[in-house]
Amino acid sequence: MVLSETAERIKSMEIRGAGRIARAAALALADYAGTLDTSDPDVFRREMRNAADTLTGTRPTAVSLPNAVRYVMRALDSFESVEAGRSAVVRQAAAFVEESEHAIGRIAAIGARHISDGDVLMTHCNSEAALSCILEAHRQGKELEVYATEVRPRGQGLVTIRALNDAGIKTNYIIDSAVRYFINDVDLVFVGADAIAVNGAVVNKIGTAQIAHAAHEARTNVIVAAETYKFAPRTILGELIEIEERDPYEVLPREEAERLPFVRVRNPAFDVTPAEYIDLIVTEQGAIPPGLAFTVIRDYLGWKIEELR
Repeated sequence: MVLSETAERIKSMEIRGAGRIARAAALALADYAGTLDTSDPDVFRREMRNAADTLTGTRPTAVSLPNAVRYVMRALDSFESVEAGRSAVVRQAAAFVEESEHAIGRIAAIGARHISDGDVLMTHCNSEAALSCILEAHRQGKELEVYATEVRPRGQGLVTIRALNDAGIKTNYIIDSAVRYFINDVDLVFVGADAIAVNGAVVNKIGTAQIAHAAHEARTNVIVAAETYKFAPRTILGELIEIEERDPYEVLPREEAERLPFVRVRNPAFDVTPAEYIDLIVTEQGAIPPGLAFTVIRDYLGWKIEELR
């Protein structure tokens, strides 16, 4: 079944990157709606909600996931028959995927304006949005050099450096702990986001906060590239974004860990970068300072406080 397979692939990080996760979830809901064998609207609605819960439970930090699911599930606000509900879900999922894919192009165009010819950039993890800005600046003929981190323990930096290499961009591949060593050689830091809180704080791959701190110390600007569906509505109520802690055996092989009974391996997947270390957030709707994150949640995503209680 596509739904269970998609949920497992998201959980295991076979599908990675907030945008890809969101699109996969939307398409899985559409497929599930098409295969549900019932003529009872109440059963259809209940099963779709169960499917939505299954997907949103796979990666607690990826806010793009519940935002995408909510977007698709709006189709079930009112429908008269199962067939009508089924068609509405499929249309809504297709609309989300289209908007999401177009968002990356708009972010690339806006973000590239903030990259100057001759800039040396630093990026962390494998952000589709951040990478699109760098590649677009390169396509515009700007001469660039990039420092890309290894991104322990899953090595997402390899995906980034392959894309940069294929584009013909001069790239330095560095270990995560070398960020402070190289930060004074960098003109601009460009990263993505898995979630953005109402106060402008950014949740991204572990290591982002220390990069932003080093950049702040070095007076190097930090730009975050993120689709609007990565803004976290429930932070309006003071709810914290859950930081996922992953399998310790990603860090230390099981056989080695079992020989160290007094060692506890900690493997948080994300950290939180305070808004004061971020200079700009580039979205498909425009570039904003972190302090305007609330307006995205309220005016663009359309969340109301009463919906969040």
